[in-house]
Amino acid sequence: MVATTPNPTKGGYTLTPEQIASYDRDGFLIVRGLFNPDEVKEIRGRYEQLGREGKPIPGHWEPDLSPEGSKDPLKRYPRVLMTHRFDPVAMKYFLDPRNHDIVAGLLREEPIGTQSMVYFKPPGAKGQALHQDNFYLHVKPGSCMASWLAIDPSTPENGGLFVVPGTHKLDVACPELADENVSFTTHLVRPPAGAKPIPATLAPGDTLFFHGSVIHGSEPNRSKDQWRLSFICHYMPWSAQQISQWFFPLLTFDGKTIERHAHDGGGPCGTEKSAFFVEGVH
Repeated sequence: MVATTPNPTKGGYTLTPEQIASYDRDGFLIVRGLFNPDEVKEIRGRYEQLGREGKPIPGHWEPDLSPEGSKDPLKRYPRVLMTHRFDPVAMKYFLDPRNHDIVAGLLREEPIGTQSMVYFKPPGAKGQALHQDNFYLHVKPGSCMASWLAIDPSTPENGGLFVVPGTHKLDVACPELADENVSFTTHLVRPPAGAKPIPATLAPGDTLFFHGSVIHGSEPNRSKDQWRLSFICHYMPWSAQQISQWFFPLLTFDGKTIERHAHDGGGPCGTEKSAFFVEGVH
């Protein structure tokens, strides 16, 4: 196994002691303007085109183009899953050296790429109940980490994320049922007493990095005309030895496949069902 010490010069981004201390305290870190307007425009253009054309990509994006589907924004514009597996633009940003440097600096070791997604979240779309990402990824030992890049402004009004500071110190919990009138997923993890969600308000190009145990979620998009397009990636520490097999193949930041063990099926709810792995995150 190669050394787990990260290469701090891969993307030329070095975290400050204040950023590291903030992440260690809260479990999340917002990096403002990490991606420039031209880069944001490239991602937006690629996925706005995909949305307009409505052409399914089996296993990745399967919009419901029927009259019934048009009544539900998330059926017409569902999440795009594992974008890096079919889209060179997504692969470029999934393995972007800046993501490498920040995730490596927060993990204190070399990261491995596991997942990428795009969310459209049109006006009227449901939110996602509070949850913890590592319930789905099952990274062990340690936890996963997300990078959540805002392509559109992300605010409470248009269904932006809320995060619960300090919950990265908690174990992953077995969720209860969410209110399906406001959440498109069925899992809900309630914050502990005294812990409250706060909005992670982001401008295009801002990126939110957060630990896999951080409780987070979003409300419905209640705006009349604001979309909330976002590009989301997940990573795991080099020292982790297992993850849900749905995330295979795993990639190094050099674009090479790396082997790890499939998750053994145990978890906070006992023996997990496969549906838990694919309900999704964010």
